[in-house]
Amino acid sequence: MNLENRTFIITGASSGIGEATAKKLSNHGANVVLMSRSTEKLNKLKTSIEKAGGKALVTPGDVTKKGDFDEAVAKSVATFGKVDGLINNAGLMPLSFVEKLKTEEWDQMVDVNIKGVLNGVSSVLPQLIENNGGDIINISSMAAHRYFPGGAVYCATKSAVKMFSEGLRQELAPKYNINVTSIEPGAVDTNLTSTITDEDIKDKLSEMQKMTTLESEDIANAIYYALSQPKRVNINDIYIVPSEQK
Repeated sequence: MNLENRTFIITGASSGIGEATAKKLSNHGANVVLMSRSTEKLNKLKTSIEKAGGKALVTPGDVTKKGDFDEAVAKSVATFGKVDGLINNAGLMPLSFVEKLKTEEWDQMVDVNIKGVLNGVSSVLPQLIENNGGDIINISSMAAHRYFPGGAVYCATKSAVKMFSEGLRQELAPKYNINVTSIEPGAVDTNLTSTITDEDIKDKLSEMQKMTTLESEDIANAIYYALSQPKRVNINDIYIVPSEQK
């Protein structure tokens, strides 16, 4: 399905998967609305996209604040006429063993990884219903399928995203022509691990660093695959891991 002139809001767009997805979709004719807390990085990305012939709008915002999402939707409609989809990509992964009781980090993961997704859907959904169609892409994780050391809270948040996505699909696709996809990557070469403060976890991650991980572009390609299907096709889940990851 052609992405020409379709408008997608992308959270966490300033780096990693979000940045790669913005470039991928804009290269295929989509209007991309770039949302994150880093205005400077978003503006650089916007310039890069426009130099390549694409269309981008910068809407700085915090996914934990519903008002920021509402503003992003309003600006998108004012600039491009409508919103056709949402890529809920923003996420945090400060892994730690539960006994360390890093409760502030637990709260941050719940706020960004779960509440951020809920905020995005609640802001965009009225527009998609009005359009009688659209797409919601939620970035979950292979962590939704299995626990790994230090990931108790993170895995729980990504399991919530996966199940929320399935609930959305069953409620929205048959009634409103809104397709919903959960993208579930394994290890990806992004800065997601930069928020880890538990030294015991950092030691364990050294083994993973020896592995050839996925690139952000691999996830962007998976997102494009889901979005480019005929409207009769809903890609429920994409579980994508490095060839070397067990």
